[in-house]
Amino acid sequence: MRAPLPLQPVALGVFLTLFVLVTVLGFLGARWRRGDLGTLDEWGLGGRRFGTLISWFLLGGDLYTAYTFIAVPALVFGAGAIGFFAVPYTIIIYPILFSVFPRLWRICKRHGYLTAPEFVRGRFDSRGLALAVAITGILATMPYIALQLVGMQVVIAALGLGGSGVWADVPLFVAFLVLAAFTYTSGLRAPAIIAIVKDLLIYVTVIAAAIVIPMHLGGWDKIFAAVPATKLTLPVPGPHTLGSYGAYATLALGSALALFLYPHSITGILAASSGRVLKRNAALLPAYSLILGLLALLGFMAIAAGVGTAPRYAAGFAAYHANFAVPALILAAFPPWFAGVAFAAIAIGALVPASIMSIATANIFTRDIYRSYLRPDATGAHEAGMAKLFSLLVKLGALVFILGLPAATAIQFQLLGGIWIIQTLPAVMLGLTRMRLRAGALLAGWASGMCVGTAMAASTHFKSAIFPLHLPGALTAPGYAALYALIVNLAVSLVLSAVFNVLRANSDEEPDQAARFEF
Repeated sequence: MRAPLPLQPVALGVFLTLFVLVTVLGFLGARWRRGDLGTLDEWGLGGRRFGTLISWFLLGGDLYTAYTFIAVPALVFGAGAIGFFAVPYTIIIYPILFSVFPRLWRICKRHGYLTAPEFVRGRFDSRGLALAVAITGILATMPYIALQLVGMQVVIAALGLGGSGVWADVPLFVAFLVLAAFTYTSGLRAPAIIAIVKDLLIYVTVIAAAIVIPMHLGGWDKIFAAVPATKLTLPVPGPHTLGSYGAYATLALGSALALFLYPHSITGILAASSGRVLKRNAALLPAYSLILGLLALLGFMAIAAGVGTAPRYAAGFAAYHANFAVPALILAAFPPWFAGVAFAAIAIGALVPASIMSIATANIFTRDIYRSYLRPDATGAHEAGMAKLFSLLVKLGALVFILGLPAATAIQFQLLGGIWIIQTLPAVMLGLTRMRLRAGALLAGWASGMCVGTAMAASTHFKSAIFPLHLPGALTAPGYAALYALIVNLAVSLVLSAVFNVLRANSDEEPDQAARFEF
């Protein structure tokens, strides 16, 4: 049972006003850039008509979620400098976006694909490989949606609405119903239009925090002086180990390779009006990395403010651990009205990605499972109806997931998302090249990576995504399990593809359809 925090009436009033505003905008999204929302292309991709500015807000809302605003500073607050891996990680992703994904957009536009699994099925002429990519996308996204609800839980508790017993989760159910309603009616247009308000609120909140909180605490020198030396920098590795250096580097690289493979990221990409829009966004989106760096520093500010030891916030820390660091810091440093603005920014920052994630998984289920295996003759209207229904079921599943697990446990499970989704990289990213990859080899590589990555996470009892890999010469290389599993995946995929290609060359078979794919 969670002990409730003191009610914040002024902050709550501001929060509810802004929340109602974005709810109205979500429903009005159905009338914005009108299209036939009875088709999956319009409901699930906004008709592929979003220009540079809207795509910038949409992709920003896609990638910088409530989990980022809560968990990155929470990691810095609890573990120190290792949490700053998120900054180089978000810098690495934009060259990937610039060089790889405009090509995916062009191919999907030409062939009418709405999802990555559709592209994989067309590229490799393999329903089995496409199904594996589809299931992986849905599986990796579920805990991600649940974690948006974790962010909302923390904010709701900070406002004093946590309650106890069954009443503790009533505000979360209300937020779930709002999310479900405007996603069902407006499709991708709703998060696209709400993302504009969300991003403006986030920028105002973070810039104000970067100015006001250091003044409140006596300056940056006092903030860094209050942080224990062990948290200011990465610990120097001992002999025969890469220590935290290896963990930091592999977390940054592995997370960057995984990010744009998530269904919600690809949905944001395919909703753009052209590949040129994506290239412009690759140049503009690094502005969010500056905000992320400032967000990470909130963890150090929370340490300097002593929010982890303040009796007033003991209940919040008991329920949500380090995840409560940022809300507690905001309550301590700002007047109640601005705390309401900041909490609305975090909550809306949960609604936007959660709605995009549910739409993306609904697109995948409808096109790559329902239509492919259950009802091949489904009409466009039937597809849209099924996608809307499945988007509700996904959100309901995420809600059940988070209610059944403690917040800290759920956040650890999110790390599995990266381990799983990165296993689709060979089929999706390498599939964009003319490499002679074979579907059977890619499927074997996917299975190997999934098993190895999940086993590595299970060996730590899912408490950490860092796996201590023991190399020859008594060298230990702690690293992100997702990256190690991807290496296994690539090795199996490339070696088996080479073997299969040699066997085909020695036979009299005609070239397969994948070799004739139109790029």
